[in-house]
This record gives sequence, structure tokens and C-alpha cells, in this order.
Amino acid sequence: MLLIFEFAKRQCANDGLTDIAEAETNRATIARAMDAWAAGTGGPYDPLTDEAVWTISGNSLASKTYPSKEAFIAEVVRPFNARISARLIPSVHNMYADGDTVIAHFYAKGTARDGQPYANSYAWILTLKDGRIVGAFAFFDAKAVDGFGTRVAPVAE
Repeated sequence: MLLIFEFAKRQCANDGLTDIAEAETNRATIARAMDAWAAGTGGPYDPLTDEAVWTISGNSLASKTYPSKEAFIAEVVRPFNARISARLIPSVHNMYADGDTVIAHFYAKGTARDGQPYANSYAWILTLKDGRIVGAFAFFDAKAVDGFGTRVAPVAE
């Protein structure tokens, strides 16, 4: 019986079923984080490991690779949130998963401290290990982010 089980397990792995299960688990992890963010009960960065590397692609003022969760939160998330008066709320367009990779395509909007709306479209390519984000590549409209960042002064902490 054990031999049949081992054969079936190898067949599933060879047929890609293990990757399918991993992909679905990872997609569900990110979907829960996005749902919690939308509901105001959590955030998209909750699944980040402390060592997660986050890269903002493109030519934004924030474009670079952040070597840890704390570096990313300190240099990007906190300064962004200090310019928002009504929290950013995401609306997920679609989510794609393949093995350890999840791509989240979403739109997010909120209100800046100057009363003007902030809205942007995002695509995040996330790499997960053991249900946690270990790496990310983020794409968004750099003009919208840079305009917002230079137009709105952060609230003093």
C-alpha cells in the first residue's frame, strides 16, 4: 500500500498537481491579505517576512530595491500613509498564481491630506515561501505617485 501511495504522490508532482495546490494556497494567502486591507482589518504587508525584498520598478522617486520589510515600510509605506487622510482602499481586478508566484492586479484609491483624491493602478508580482511573501516587484503609475508625494506634505509624527 505504501508503494502505491508513493507512486501516486510522485505522479501528482510530475503532473504539476503539487504546483497547482501550492499556487492556489499562495493565491488564497494574498487574496485574504487584500480582503483584510479592503475591510480595514489588516494590510497587504502583513504576510511579508522580515527579510522580504521589495522592488519598485520604473522611474518613480521611490523606485529601487528595499532589502527588508522594515526598510520598505519605513521608506515607502509610512511616508505614503503620512500624506493620506482617508485610507487607501484596494479593488482587486484579478489575481494570477503559478507555483510560488502570485500576481495581484488592483486599483486603489483614497484621499490625500490636501483633500484631493489619490488613485492608482498596481501590479504586484509576489514570491511566497511557506505562506509568506519573500520577494516583490511592484508596478504602478509613477507620475501619480510622484505627483502625490511632492504635492502633499506628510503629517508630522
